[in-house]
Amino acid sequence: MTAVLTARQNLWFATVQANLEKNTGKPLADWVAIMKTCPETAPRAQAAWLKAEHGVGQNHAAQILDGCRPADGPGWDEPEALRAALWKDAASLAILEMVERIAGGVEGVISGQRKGYTSFSRSVQFAAMRPLKGGWALLGLKLAPEVSPRLSPLARRESWSERLSATVELDAADRVDAEISRLFAQAADNG
Repeated sequence: MTAVLTARQNLWFATVQANLEKNTGKPLADWVAIMKTCPETAPRAQAAWLKAEHGVGQNHAAQILDGCRPADGPGWDEPEALRAALWKDAASLAILEMVERIAGGVEGVISGQRKGYTSFSRSVQFAAMRPLKGGWALLGLKLAPEVSPRLSPLARRESWSERLSATVELDAADRVDAEISRLFAQAADNG
């Protein structure tokens, strides 16, 4: 499955980039200079500082922080390298590949690779996965957790879409079964 962005996601990123100066009053180069005065070092704290001190919203804060960082690994334009860096564990990768097979059978699904997770979208993201320690993987779905006893509510804040409110921990590729396939397709219909 080729990792890409949906047309809607491409438009959203282009809009955020195009409107930075219009919405904040400063071009990216000025924000990079301002960030040199930030007392925070952690990305979330830096984003909070931008919001508190300069009224910058989350999306523009992410764009500014991205502009401040040297390339410390592959970027959006290198999805295969992002995938290789994230899915290093063979057992976790096998689980991802099983979910990708399911995704290939659901019409209109696009997989996109991010630094911290793999996303699955139609017009919007409806599922995402990230590896867990020990060769496991966490699958987040745009479903109510009550839909299946295999699902749990989101236990912690994830970097993927807040719409993904149900999760399932998968400990082996063979746990990606007919029930997971059904849940994935149902989440796709919600997306």
